[in-house]
Amino acid sequence: MPVLQEAQRIFGYLPLEVQKFIADETGTPIAEIYGVATFYSQFNTTIKGKHKVGVCLGTACYVRGAQAVLEKVCEELGIGLGETTADGLFSIEDTRCLGCCSLAPVMVIDDTVYGKLDDISRIPEILD
Repeated sequence: MPVLQEAQRIFGYLPLEVQKFIADETGTPIAEIYGVATFYSQFNTTIKGKHKVGVCLGTACYVRGAQAVLEKVCEELGIGLGETTADGLFSIEDTRCLGCCSLAPVMVIDDTVYGKLDDISRIPEILD
């Protein structure tokens, strides 16, 4: 774990090439390295953007329109769920309950929560 954490600190994520190098250098099977890297949410196997956009898909948000919020964010950024914009600025992730159910539907950009996104026309302005 500490070796993977240090590699991610250096590279920002754990590409397969880095995982193979770690496996070779530590004598650990690549399957085990990959298993740890994909099991723990602290590790990323794909590069993430400077700004992380998370759209809550928990029950309260979902029933109040989170899918439309997610689709609008993807449309505005021109990427799909789990992807990063070509300029490296944004990544989109789905999240589970953010604990803001009264503000549903909700998205979070970095550490800022945006709620009551019933009107998805607000999303471009928020992303700007």
